[in-house]
Amino acid sequence: MLGQVERILRSDTFQNAEALRRLLKYLAEKSVSGEAYQLKEYTIGLDAFGKPPTYDPRNDSIVRLQAGRLRQKLAEYYRAEGKEDRLIVELPKGHFKLSCEPRQAPADLSSESAVEGSSPAVAKRKRAFEIVCAALIFSLGWAAYSTAQLWTERRKAASALRPGWTADLEQLWRPLVSTNRPLIVAIEDPLFVELKGTDTYYRDKTLNRWEDVLRSGRVAAVRKAFKNVEIEPRYYYTDLGEVNVSFLIGRLLTLGQQNITLARSSLIYWQQMADNNVLFVGAPWFFDEQLAGMPIEPEMIQDRGGIHIRHPKAGAPADLIDQLPTGVAEDGEVYTLVTQTSGPLGTTDIESITSNRTPGRVAAVQWFTDPAFAQMLVARLRKPSGEIPRYYQLVLRVKFKDGVPTDTSYVLHHELQLKEQTARAK
Repeated sequence: MLGQVERILRSDTFQNAEALRRLLKYLAEKSVSGEAYQLKEYTIGLDAFGKPPTYDPRNDSIVRLQAGRLRQKLAEYYRAEGKEDRLIVELPKGHFKLSCEPRQAPADLSSESAVEGSSPAVAKRKRAFEIVCAALIFSLGWAAYSTAQLWTERRKAASALRPGWTADLEQLWRPLVSTNRPLIVAIEDPLFVELKGTDTYYRDKTLNRWEDVLRSGRVAAVRKAFKNVEIEPRYYYTDLGEVNVSFLIGRLLTLGQQNITLARSSLIYWQQMADNNVLFVGAPWFFDEQLAGMPIEPEMIQDRGGIHIRHPKAGAPADLIDQLPTGVAEDGEVYTLVTQTSGPLGTTDIESITSNRTPGRVAAVQWFTDPAFAQMLVARLRKPSGEIPRYYQLVLRVKFKDGVPTDTSYVLHHELQLKEQTARAK
């Protein structure tokens, strides 16, 4: 097994999948040593992914996610580079023990001819046999083609008749759901500081990275008030609005895209964005690290004050400023930025829906999942060709009262280009 695994690890298929390479090598070693049957998610998280001892598989699904990606990657390898390999390595579902079986060779039909010789009668039977085989192959091919066509037509018909799914919704969601790649819906998971042994959690909205927490004077003051107890990062909670957003997206997409995973933003890594389509929903600072360095330069940048437009049209403002609540009441006006861009390798699609207040994100998702609002969006985005841009940024203005969106309107959008396309244009 180890020799075949080394062959797979050296392949082009696994060249840019470092996390999957580590997992495959680790599982292969454990399978050969006989320890795979005893493996648990917790052990794999610590040994293969370098998780801390506080790692909790109930709150961090990285092992399950990567195991699923590994199964897909192995299948991809054997469809291309490994189609002639004599050994087949697989990771059966529900197990962490790799299987390694010899490839089944096709039946050898030449032995009968060698025994019977090449008499005229044998040649006649051989020709008849070849004719029958050819007819059978043609019939099987035609049956496969007809089945594929029937399946395609039925899928189209199902899509056309599917409740709540329209041509406009299909245009908006096509980049994320029209491929065989899995879709990860990632919602924000704010960083809380646990004061160990006190049943107390502390949250500062300006602190979203653990290194910032460790440098924070406010956190130090809180620790001092609790006699300098130890602190730990925790990602247990999210906003009710994000739950609403997840429900709206799930209700629409699970009808047509079966391979959907809900994940927390802190668990999304570069490799996952290279292997999967990803939809981010939350405040912009939860995703800025993941979205930095994508092969498309954004035209609009969102920060805690609103949206900055890098190249505004003549006479148009360069900044769209949020009107955030200042009192107890959650009344205000925010701009929501929707960005449809490319994954890090240009083979996946990444979409983000961000705003500085939850009502802005809820309203945007409502527009992207409701047929009537989707029709309005597509009408704004549509180019003379009838299609909407492949990559774009879109701004919506959302007014809200008591945290509930009351009025949403289109502001502007900008088509984006891959950096290499932009360079050629210059």
